[in-house]
Amino acid sequence: MARTSIRALLRQLSRHRTIRVTTEGIRFLLLTLAVGIAAVNTGNNLFYLLLAMMLSLIVLSGLLSEQCVRRLEFHRHLPDTLFVNQPTTATLWIANRKSHIPSVSLRFLDVVAGQDHDRGIHLTHLAPGASTLRSYPLLIRRRGRYHLDGVRVVTPFPFGLFHKKAFYPSEASLIVCPELIPLPPLRLQELTAIGHEQTLARRGPGHSLYNLREFRPGDDSRAIHWMTTARTAKLMLKETEAEDQRMITLAVSTVAPDEEEERFERALSIAASLIDQFLKDGTRLRLLLGDQQDVLADGKEQALHLFHTLALCERRPVAESAAVQQALAHALAASQEGPTILLSAWTDPSRREAFPVVDQVLTPQTHKDLFDAAGSRLPA
Repeated sequence: MARTSIRALLRQLSRHRTIRVTTEGIRFLLLTLAVGIAAVNTGNNLFYLLLAMMLSLIVLSGLLSEQCVRRLEFHRHLPDTLFVNQPTTATLWIANRKSHIPSVSLRFLDVVAGQDHDRGIHLTHLAPGASTLRSYPLLIRRRGRYHLDGVRVVTPFPFGLFHKKAFYPSEASLIVCPELIPLPPLRLQELTAIGHEQTLARRGPGHSLYNLREFRPGDDSRAIHWMTTARTAKLMLKETEAEDQRMITLAVSTVAPDEEEERFERALSIAASLIDQFLKDGTRLRLLLGDQQDVLADGKEQALHLFHTLALCERRPVAESAAVQQALAHALAASQEGPTILLSAWTDPSRREAFPVVDQVLTPQTHKDLFDAAGSRLPA
């Protein structure tokens, strides 16, 4: 039983602890080996004394570095929304749970998919029982789910002969949305002008009367309609009709061959940029993404769901083109509110007439300027 527990402890330590010899450490080990050979060959007590001192320094280095990286605690705060190639700030909370021993000369690395990423976080001294916050820049170049496995702590303390590394599991994940890009002004003006003549009544900031309802706790008392209140003997609230009442359907085809992967990513960046612009203008937006269920958004506060849907979108192979386009065509035909915009990175030559008539079709062939603007900012 004792052997089993010892083996389990050793496996855990080997999984969470690693040691790398520095350049100075290699020189010191070679010098130690040379002193050891000289001591054996000559039998000189002074060489044996020097060898014992050098070996004790190696052992002492391992013990002290282990104390530096032991009993640390981490909590990470990540932003709610993150876009490709858009710098943001993350925060790491670090605590030393040791009662009497400080942690010295620490460097912290993010571990992503088993790979260490240096964020430039260094800590010279962390007193026993103390904690600190460290902010660091975060820049991600690929959309999708970004998963952090944990934090790796590295210290060269005390002599710089070895780098002791300790891994602390601290899992966190965030969704990286497609890059927001500056679209050509003339093209953007053309797209944002679509559907201005089509309006839908909805509540929002404005001057026209939209509805009367009973006053609820938390409502603005300045919006009370006093004439109706006096007539009904109940506090009645006046709701106004929004000035801009457009509804736009943005459909994105998810079918593209393997060689069009880059154009597909460009199409998602264009879609994200259009969504951002439309919602800033107060437009209601309906997103159709391939054969997935459509997503609605009414205002900037609901935009995150649309961006996350784009971030997790997967490219579909050409073999599924017929099924995906049929589902998308059916959804477009069922759309009764406002104009529609179709965005496609690739068009199946055998199914050019698969879609019903839409107000605007955006493809690399018809809108080269849009795709060039997106492609110039995508990572290589």
